[in-house]
Amino acid sequence: MQSGYVGLLRTLHLRNVPDDVMDRLERLARAASTSVTAVAIRELDAATRRVDNAALVATLPDLDIPAEKIVEQLEADRR
Repeated sequence: MQSGYVGLLRTLHLRNVPDDVMDRLERLARAASTSVTAVAIRELDAATRRVDNAALVATLPDLDIPAEKIVEQLEADRR
């Protein structure tokens, strides 16, 4: 797995991981021909990237377009 991380990497030890979570991580690792650690890091990376989404959306301008108009346009485009 290639990553965009430069410099020191830290270690995270997880305890009390439920069996069903480990089973799913192991299945994902087998399917990707990689390690459970690599899969866990990938999933943690994806999950933690969402932490800033609300702040990012809050910086977008309010275009004052009613949701109904957006839905109408989407439906028209699909026809």
